[in-house]
Amino acid sequence: MRLMSICALAAAFAFAPFAAGEDKKLERPKLDAKEWKKTKSGLEIWDVKEGKGDAVKEGATVVIHYTGWLTDDGATKFDSSVDRGEKAEFPLDNLIKGWQEGIPGMKPGGVRRLKIPSDLAYGPKGRGKIPGGATLVFEIELFESK
Repeated sequence: MRLMSICALAAAFAFAPFAAGEDKKLERPKLDAKEWKKTKSGLEIWDVKEGKGDAVKEGATVVIHYTGWLTDDGATKFDSSVDRGEKAEFPLDNLIKGWQEGIPGMKPGGVRRLKIPSDLAYGPKGRGKIPGGATLVFEIELFESK
């Protein structure tokens, strides 16, 4: 009986990531969803899941998972820490303005979507795979802030 309980517990832990959806490939959020809330700067925020604990402060360093898409018709994904299977750690002060404005206030365990106009992202010149003038959409899951 005890061996069966241990096996059941081991199986539950082995499949826990799949039950939590960690292997799920994210799709770009709908651009016209009613959940988007626009700020004065033009940034749009959608809190998918409220976290718990201390909120991120401006200038903090954050440990996150993120996926970024272009708003083109193909919903082009241009970067994802989720796909790499590695959490990312960034000081907010070194990031695009849309993240500097959109991440503070999140709490650990929270998931937030940001729709970032080009003037709060990479502007008219773009960067790497991101063309000039591009509006970006991110889904960000916060694990920790320092």
